Amino acid sequence: MSIQQMRSDSGSLSIERACELLNLPRIEYYRWIDRADYRSTRTQEDPLILEEIREILMEFTGYGYRRVTKELQNRGYDVNHKRVLRLMHDNELLCKKKRTFVPKTTDSDHDNPVYPNIIKGLEITHPDQVWVSDITYIQLDKGFAYLASILDIFTRKCIGWNMSNNLRTDLAMDALEMAIDMRWNSDINGLIHHSDRGVQYTSHEYTDHLRGHGIQISMSRKGNPYDNAYAESFFKTLKVEEVYLNEYSDINDAWDNIQRFIEDVYNKKRLHSALGYKSPVDFEKEVTLNTIA
Repeated sequence: MSIQQMRSDSGSLSIERACELLNLPRIEYYRWIDRADYRSTRTQEDPLILEEIREILMEFTGYGYRRVTKELQNRGYDVNHKRVLRLMHDNELLCKKKRTFVPKTTDSDHDNPVYPNIIKGLEITHPDQVWVSDITYIQLDKGFAYLASILDIFTRKCIGWNMSNNLRTDLAMDALEMAIDMRWNSDINGLIHHSDRGVQYTSHEYTDHLRGHGIQISMSRKGNPYDNAYAESFFKTLKVEEVYLNEYSDINDAWDNIQRFIEDVYNKKRLHSALGYKSPVDFEKEVTLNTIA
């Protein structure tokens, strides 16, 4: 006889007698009841939690179960990642990544001066210490657009970006101008700009602009994408959670959607594990308050 059978037969068999037959202390019987009732309550809560998960995924389409768990906890739900994983797996809500062809966006075959990687092994301790830049492609119904971005490594915030139908230097220059307009102040000292060795970033126009603001120049080793891993990670997030889920009719359509994702979702709302599951904007606010205190 199991405890469950004992409970179902409790009308014809006393709890004391049943525990005797099972050689079971009565306290274990009551503990089993508490656990069973708890499991029943959890099962009854599952549809409500599942509905909330679906709402989260409508806004953050690329979230995995860990970020969904943190978001649920932020909304007041007492859940752990195992339960969320179970619900997402059973309801086919786990993110599936789309594989696509990646055209070449970096032209390192030029005679422009290149610079060493000076951020390798550097401890990142505050905002505006290192900015990283890179370029990726965005597929349109016909052809491609190209996106240049600049991230602050410490906060993971995208502080500058620009899109164009071509890979000329002004694609990267306009992203840099946006970052400088947004972030530059007299307190910034020793800022490093890191990029690959592409012709846009090694151009005299671009490097002169950096030096004009007293910004140090750092570049990845040739053919080594790991030297620019932060930018690569940002583009991976952008592709999985926005680009691969849409079909852009033209660059204007892509611009509107990517602007919304970067400025309203990625910077303000998306939870980053490296930031203690905070968004870049919230993390930056916390750092500023701690600095003032």
